[in-house]
Amino acid sequence: MNASLRFVVTGVAGQVAKSLIERARAYSDIEVIALGRPQLELVNTKSIAGIVRAASPDIIVSAAAYTDVDRAEREPEIAFAVNSRASGALALVAKSMEIPIIQLSTDYVFDGTKDAPYTENDRTNPLGIYGSSKLDGERAIATISKNHVILRTAWIYSPFGKNFLRTMLHAAQTRCELTVIADQIGNPTCALDLATAIIIIGRNLLTSDNPDLRGTFHLTGTGEASWADFAEEIFKDSLTMGGPFATIKRISSEDYPAIARRPVNSRLSCQRIQQRHAVSLPDWRVSTKEIVRRLIQE
Repeated sequence: MNASLRFVVTGVAGQVAKSLIERARAYSDIEVIALGRPQLELVNTKSIAGIVRAASPDIIVSAAAYTDVDRAEREPEIAFAVNSRASGALALVAKSMEIPIIQLSTDYVFDGTKDAPYTENDRTNPLGIYGSSKLDGERAIATISKNHVILRTAWIYSPFGKNFLRTMLHAAQTRCELTVIADQIGNPTCALDLATAIIIIGRNLLTSDNPDLRGTFHLTGTGEASWADFAEEIFKDSLTMGGPFATIKRISSEDYPAIARRPVNSRLSCQRIQQRHAVSLPDWRVSTKEIVRRLIQE
């Protein structure tokens, strides 16, 4: 059966793009086309429209981003080019083609000082260049195209690419104790779960013009953890499966100096997207166990 809905996603090597390609195999009517370097250079915004148009999307998923939080402090121009100006260029393509766009954003648009999960209505106040550039991208898309969904997510992990879960398992192959920050709290989010949700959201946008389905939403794994909690869960699962194991030494953010400040509270409330798109992601512990098992088996 020929695919009837074509999702064009930016970031061919990214966790979300790879997860979308994998999860789309479960749908007979969904095709995912991933665009990335060297074909698509997001810093060259003038080339974006022609390349994206040639892929004939029914919906655009803007998942590629400059995500090196510390390096962004030294390279703000590149961070804003990729995270803001390229997002605006993609929104212009979506508007001209009269198709929806889904933009992936981040918990880093908040400063982390709230003592409860952030809602979509809370005031944004990024602590650094990465968060500022992502927020700028959100604003560009919202200004250019009404037919958009901005998905703020956090702490993404998967079997692909560079992420915390893979880093922990790799480090435990050579070290028996790892120091991990225990005073930053968030919602670990499996990119494969996120990809399934994006497909559902995209289909909703393509089949309904209801304005309640558009706008800014939060979408993360269910449940919260500190980075140290996350690491301990990873190794608990790995140990039972015969994989690498390390004990965790809990430290504070002050004990692990970094160039860019991180929000202490990255928790996001996902009630709005549950109500409007009827999607919620599994508990992060369930998905973590699945990814650990997969990586150990590989």
